[in-house]
Amino acid sequence: MTNRRFAQALESMRSPDARLRTHGFDFLREHADAYVDELIAEFGREEDDELRCWLLELISEARSPRALRVLTGELESDDDSVRFWAIRGLEMLDTPGAHEALEQAREGGWIA
Repeated sequence: MTNRRFAQALESMRSPDARLRTHGFDFLREHADAYVDELIAEFGREEDDELRCWLLELISEARSPRALRVLTGELESDDDSVRFWAIRGLEMLDTPGAHEALEQAREGGWIA
């Protein structure tokens, strides 16, 4: 896979056409593990709340240990959808570091 395919899928996700948005998202969901670094970088740059949530969902789908920091960082998000995908992503990651992050968030009262 090339970064060109990633860029095209991301462009589709930004389209006003719902069909194109879904197509771009579905492509990246199928290949999230191959693009995890690009997804993490794009998440850090993105300002649109809906797209940030979609990107975090894709990062979660990648199930990559490289996502631990970004997922942990979003546990305190004010956005319920972002916080949901941070929790879900850590659960899906299912590593000792992910379990520790979730436990600390529970102890700190950030999540239930």
